[in-house]
Amino acid sequence: MMSQEEKNMTFIIGLLLGSSIATIATLLLTPRTGKENRKIIAKTAQALPEMTEDISSTMQNNTLRLSSSVMTKWHNTLERLQVAIAAGIEASRLKDD
Repeated sequence: MMSQEEKNMTFIIGLLLGSSIATIATLLLTPRTGKENRKIIAKTAQALPEMTEDISSTMQNNTLRLSSSVMTKWHNTLERLQVAIAAGIEASRLKDD
């Protein structure tokens, strides 16, 4: 089973690969002139930093949410373990008496 971080990374790789393939196919199959294509590429290149920032923010938010979830589950597991150990110690004392 893939972790959330692996799923996010797979999504980003797929997004970048799909975008690249779509861009290349569009450039090769479009009836536009080279000048028009260059304008489109320039606008896309200008938008890339903002897109990258959005993806980065999403990844950070997902990582924080996942980290918080893991810490909560870890804390709950430790509490159950402490209760189980205390119960085991108490049962051992009662058996010895």
